[in-house]
Amino acid sequence: MIEPIKRDLVFDKTADLNWKLLLKESVTSPEQLRDYLSDEEIEECKKVIERYPMRINPYYLSLIRYKGDPIWKQCIPDINELIDVEGLEDPLCEERDSPCPGLTHRYPDRVLLLISSQCGMYCRFCTRKRKVGTEKLRISMSQILKGIEYIANHPEVRDVVLSGGDPFLLSDRKLEFILTRLRAIPHLEIIRIGTRVPCTMPQRVTPELCNMLKKFHPLFINTHFNHPYEITEESRKACAMLADAGIPLGNQSVLLKGVNDNPAIFTELNQALLTMRVKPYYLFQADYVQGSNHFRTPIEAGLEVISALRGHTSGLAVPHYVIDVPGGGGKIALIPNPVVELTDEHILLSNYQGKTFEYKFPAKEQNGNGKNGNGTHIETPLLEKSAKLPQS
Repeated sequence: MIEPIKRDLVFDKTADLNWKLLLKESVTSPEQLRDYLSDEEIEECKKVIERYPMRINPYYLSLIRYKGDPIWKQCIPDINELIDVEGLEDPLCEERDSPCPGLTHRYPDRVLLLISSQCGMYCRFCTRKRKVGTEKLRISMSQILKGIEYIANHPEVRDVVLSGGDPFLLSDRKLEFILTRLRAIPHLEIIRIGTRVPCTMPQRVTPELCNMLKKFHPLFINTHFNHPYEITEESRKACAMLADAGIPLGNQSVLLKGVNDNPAIFTELNQALLTMRVKPYYLFQADYVQGSNHFRTPIEAGLEVISALRGHTSGLAVPHYVIDVPGGGGKIALIPNPVVELTDEHILLSNYQGKTFEYKFPAKEQNGNGKNGNGTHIETPLLEKSAKLPQS
């Protein structure tokens, strides 16, 4: 049996620790994990973090229950990160679609703006692992202001997503300054913040932060929980404070091999998130990013998760399953195909139990052979009977 991590030795949950102190005491060197890693594993870990840095704050480290568990896999460097020959440095082509440094403008009415180069924990599957925590990602206030100027000069932009790194690693003062500048843009309607802090370092969510954020509505936050082990008293408190500030909360999970590629895990996770007033928003297929190929799963695994959720629990607990496709094509949703047959007269649909039901279409008014009242030929596509996906 694998010896569990001694949580009380790693992090005193009762201590009123400042989040900056938590960050300062983060594990950044393999030697700090000597109690849990062999000499060989420490040497492998050193090689990995030369390219992909490690940072694990004491709180998130305390969530590990045993060596190799779902929390361990998300935060402890793995030699497989260096032997990935398939992944791409920038699979989503964020830099190609960047009209100015730190800003990506891909969709017509919204942009992504990077405002932080730091995270409370460096996820081993990160889309931006090529640069997060390295010299490649240095974000100055002048760069952020140029991004804000770009938004101000493009009236088609009505929605901005603030990301990084993690925006909540900025001080309240800096974040308020950025939000104030953005809110001064008349055509910018929506501000969204992408942060994993409520999951990985919930101590950062303070009354002061929430009181500041609620001045900038409509403001939305998408956070990132991947496993029920991440649902704790602290994370519940952080989400409650944000929700009480009137901020709608969504969750973006990533489907990760050996971490959460199991329908039962997502049922438990998503139902727990709803009790925290966090709406499951996206389930992402793991990105085609270099250094994370060992996390990628078959598409069937994601479809099985969605099939197990739909009809078996509240629709509120069912996220969109999407692939953010390589090449910068954006997010494409996948759903289990319920269509058994489609004709001019009806559609046959398979429900969550695998039972087939018929829905008849209104009769078409026709004059002659296959023509409507205006004499225009009616063409209705006929879908071939689709193979049924596994139903729960």
